Amino acid sequence: MKANILAVDDEKDMTRLLQRTLEPEINCSVTMAFSAKMALSILEQKHFDLVICDIRMPGMDGFELLGQIKNNYPDLTVVMLTAFGNIESAVKAIKKGAYDFISKPFDQDEIIFKVQKALERSLLLKENKRLLKEKEFNPLQLIGKSESMQRVYDQISLVASSDVTVLITGESGTGKDLTARSIHALSPRKDKSFIPVNCPTIPENILESELFGYKKGAFTDASRDKDGLFQEADKGTIFLDEIGDIGTSIQTKLLRVLQEKEVKPLGDTKVKKIDVRIIASTNRNLKQKIANHEFREDFFYRLNVLPIELPPLRDRITDIPLLAEHLVTKHCKKLKKKPKKISQDVMDLLMKQPWPGNVRELENILVQGILYSKEKMIDLPDIPLENVSREKNNFTGFDKADINALPYKEAKEKILHEFNHDYIGAKLSVSNGNITRAARQCHMERQALQQIIKRFNINPDNFR
Repeated sequence: MKANILAVDDEKDMTRLLQRTLEPEINCSVTMAFSAKMALSILEQKHFDLVICDIRMPGMDGFELLGQIKNNYPDLTVVMLTAFGNIESAVKAIKKGAYDFISKPFDQDEIIFKVQKALERSLLLKENKRLLKEKEFNPLQLIGKSESMQRVYDQISLVASSDVTVLITGESGTGKDLTARSIHALSPRKDKSFIPVNCPTIPENILESELFGYKKGAFTDASRDKDGLFQEADKGTIFLDEIGDIGTSIQTKLLRVLQEKEVKPLGDTKVKKIDVRIIASTNRNLKQKIANHEFREDFFYRLNVLPIELPPLRDRITDIPLLAEHLVTKHCKKLKKKPKKISQDVMDLLMKQPWPGNVRELENILVQGILYSKEKMIDLPDIPLENVSREKNNFTGFDKADINALPYKEAKEKILHEFNHDYIGAKLSVSNGNITRAARQCHMERQALQQIIKRFNINPDNFR
């Protein structure tokens, strides 16, 4: 089936050149438009898989047209044409939602390659929309309508159809496990096994035999042959959760699996071929671990083929009402409680919290609210959160009246003490006690943060 491409440029020779270049090389039909208004009119009448649009046009320029397309046809792929060397315009186009850009005058091989890639994206989106509609699939409890979550849904749809390795990154409690399950459920492997492996919970000497299996007699307790988790996941998906916490020895063996698609059970002289889709996740900064020689760089690049970064809850506050209502409904059923509502005061308070533990922390708070509330409404006394919205400082938990009663130096020291414990504590919570990552979040050097931690007697181990 031919792809439909709309070429938009006020220079008629350029649109004709695009048509003559693309139609013989790609299975496509190129429609020409000589202004942004003409393009919008054509888009109302016909479906297109791709728009190639010049940035500089009289009247409505390419950026404005791009904005209109993103508003009216959010899934439509757009590639921008920009003057050679005008990197600023190219970057601006990408930020505004363009898939890619092509410099004019263009190289024939380059434009054919980029257009083919753009059409592949359109095809993937179309196919996954069809699958979503068929299955009426809601990505496995991933809740949110914010722009950052819409990007995540878009990425899940794009990667699900392929077998390429996916690396999901994000803080603890952001939904990495649910994202992996969503990718599997949307993939052609959906009817086969999904095998999750929580890497940090399995000692390294056992993890190898669990992943790759072993032959009878390979070690003292090996009384029989045993298939590993990779073999169990054959034709399906294996999810290596928190892969940033495994040692370099296992990394080397997993690199071979990624490269060769084969495993060698412990004690065996032969390798076994496997057909497994690999999804991995981490809340660690792998590039920092590479710099510290704790993570293999070649292994990282094998994992990071299709990255998906999950946003922290504090960056999608608008999703909290939707999330909170969903979680309360879910846990009322699970706990066999009558349906409960969340009071507006509680909802306002939930939206003011920093949520270092992300959705998992929000879920725990709401479960407690369900259990503590005696009425149909979950109210402020039912949840273990301090109300810091009125007469209390946003970073600290003390009353202003208390501070006003103290001498200046004592008041100052108390404020600094409370501020640093709350602020640095929140950063350490997010980084799981990792001082280097916390320092980066504070935009300061590691040594400077260490001095503050020492001065105010903050124990990073309490946040691991």
